[in-house]
Amino acid sequence: MSEGQVVIAIDAMGGENSPDKVLRGTEIFLQNERNTKIIFFGDEKLIYQNIKKNNLKISNFEIVNTQDTISDEDSVHTILRSKKNSSIYQGLEFAKNNENSGFVSSGSTAAIMVLSRLHMGMIKGIDRPAICSLVPNKKNYSLMLDLGANVTVSGSNLFQFALMGFCYYSIINKNTKPKIGILNIGTENNKGLEFLQEAADLILSSFLKDYFIGFIEPNKITSGDCDIIVSDGYTGNIMLKSAEGISNFIISNLRDIFSKSLINKISYKLIEKDLKKLKDQVNPDIYNGATLIGLNGISVKSHGNANPIAFSYALKQCHNFITKDLNKKIITSIKNK
Repeated sequence: MSEGQVVIAIDAMGGENSPDKVLRGTEIFLQNERNTKIIFFGDEKLIYQNIKKNNLKISNFEIVNTQDTISDEDSVHTILRSKKNSSIYQGLEFAKNNENSGFVSSGSTAAIMVLSRLHMGMIKGIDRPAICSLVPNKKNYSLMLDLGANVTVSGSNLFQFALMGFCYYSIINKNTKPKIGILNIGTENNKGLEFLQEAADLILSSFLKDYFIGFIEPNKITSGDCDIIVSDGYTGNIMLKSAEGISNFIISNLRDIFSKSLINKISYKLIEKDLKKLKDQVNPDIYNGATLIGLNGISVKSHGNANPIAFSYALKQCHNFITKDLNKKIITSIKNK
């Protein structure tokens, strides 16, 4: 590996349709990032066979053969004690020990959470990692965290999430002054649980006060009025999955409506461009790649059922965090808080 080169360690075996979707997604990613070094972790024979069979154009890569597999049913004890030769375990260990590197996997969320924290540790001043991802809105997108890493949190945890979210947003949209909000059941100052009130007070006592708009209700998430949405992991995960379910329901019903009759099919043709624009705006593929923010390293979780295009976006996210030095920005912000 050349000095300063970006290296991405990839779990080739995690998630559905792997390693096929992982390898095809890597091929797509490398079309724009040819100088990135790729190291696949997984069944070496199966990976080589897939690349050859599908004539995939993947260059500048290595394969580290791993034999253990981690399933969603494996306990934390099993993962830590008996799965040290798994693609997730070995990939994260590599990312921790090599500069300018990160890790991407579509595998077990629990395994990635546990092993990421074990190998990488936490940034000093951050108590817990948060799952952080982009969500579409009317104007463009918002950043939301936590989406499932922490079922219970304190006000201090939420303040740290806001701090990390601010750093993340400054990388992806550095020319905008972001608006920060806390997800709550109402916008009034006296609404919500005690830890939400505590988090608001901590934000108002820091430099983030200039960006804080207060509490935001779930029905305003897609309005575009808030750029960074802070939540505990339990609420955030339910919110995200509910939104995904409703989105799929609406799209499925629209598809049925426009295929019902000739008149409906003609109507579809009349507004096809607008519908395509809407579909692209809410396309989950381009938002794939949730970051475990707060770790002393880069670890990105792709959806388990991601297709090759979606997986390529997860790789793009990882590459962006490495080159923009996300963790350094977080550390600097902690010192200035």
